[in-house]
Amino acid sequence: MTYGCQTWTLNKQLCHKLQTAQRAMERKMLNIKLKDRIPTIEIRKKTQVIDVVQYIQRQKWRWAGHIAREKDNRWTKRWTEWQSRSGKRDRGRPEAR
Repeated sequence: MTYGCQTWTLNKQLCHKLQTAQRAMERKMLNIKLKDRIPTIEIRKKTQVIDVVQYIQRQKWRWAGHIAREKDNRWTKRWTEWQSRSGKRDRGRPEAR
């Protein structure tokens, strides 16, 4: 579910989808239906699984630290330090991140 999550752009919509999918998987593991109306906190205590968004944020920070420590001229290091030539931005409201 989180393969390659270090490079994802986390916005509200993606976070909501990931959390919804994780809750559905946890309910399926415990054979609990939505009609049972069991709170997520109770399900998390039984499964002992951490929140997917927290895990992704931790992985992003780990990857950023790994890239920051690189000494050679790899494409990942060059890409993260790249500056665009034009100072113009796209039209419209920026995407929420």
